[in-house]
Amino acid sequence: RKQSAGSGVIIDAQKGIVITNYHVIKGAEEVEVSLVDGRTYKASITGVDPELDVAVLTISAKNLMALTIGDSSQLQVGDFVVAIGNPFGLGQTVTTGIVSALERTGLGIEGYENFIQTDASINPGNSGGALVNLHGELIGINTAIIAPSGGNVGIGFAIPVNMVDASMKQIIKSGKVSRGQIGVSIQDITPDLRKAFALKNGQQGVLVSGVTQGSPAEKAGLKAGDVIMAINQHPTLSAGQLRSQIAILKIGDEVLVNVMGDDKPKESKIKSAEPLLRAAANGAVHNLLEGATFERN
Repeated sequence: RKQSAGSGVIIDAQKGIVITNYHVIKGAEEVEVSLVDGRTYKASITGVDPELDVAVLTISAKNLMALTIGDSSQLQVGDFVVAIGNPFGLGQTVTTGIVSALERTGLGIEGYENFIQTDASINPGNSGGALVNLHGELIGINTAIIAPSGGNVGIGFAIPVNMVDASMKQIIKSGKVSRGQIGVSIQDITPDLRKAFALKNGQQGVLVSGVTQGSPAEKAGLKAGDVIMAINQHPTLSAGQLRSQIAILKIGDEVLVNVMGDDKPKESKIKSAEPLLRAAANGAVHNLLEGATFERN
């Protein structure tokens, strides 16, 4: 019988809600939560968000203590942080470090990546554990490490708690996560793309390479060649970062998008919507899609 151990965080002491990584409980027939005081409880899986690597568990227990949720958007590089978890199954362990970098993307670890990077020692078994600030507030869920030797080398990654919180609230409310989209195809700005779209040298942002017909982005006037500079006043420096900024939106949420187009800055309010699945114009399935099965998740 296969067993594995990870870490978790109590978010709501009254309701017994525990957050962990999806990969910690993936494929599990039974999940047990062991507390530091020696108590053990069978947990039910309330819901999961595989693309963000988050799972919400519920236990029936009294006299629990929950962590206060902080605001990961206020983090700065150099802030001191504390990682709490169960490395190598040793039991509760606390390590300290700093925030080494923010908004790490392009690692190919999760579907949506916007990681906090830290040099606080994180090892196998720490997944799902808490990353807290010096006020004792939860600001991230420890998720991954770069470990050529199999152990900590000072490069660990945590999911920002603002992303986790947005996912958790949807899971608790409806048992699943439904993400809105604005309907654009995006790319990082490369030297070739800068030349092809006649962008200024040093232009930062994310290039809009296509706009879905009938999407909120099209209705707001976005077009191919525009550069998205910021979402809700937060700069967008990479395609992965922009995807993560949109990923925390529920269907129907409105965002403020700053765009540079035709050498003129413009600001648009765009309401996120369900993804559009389109067939051929006459309603028939496009020949490239024959044999494919679609489902809404």
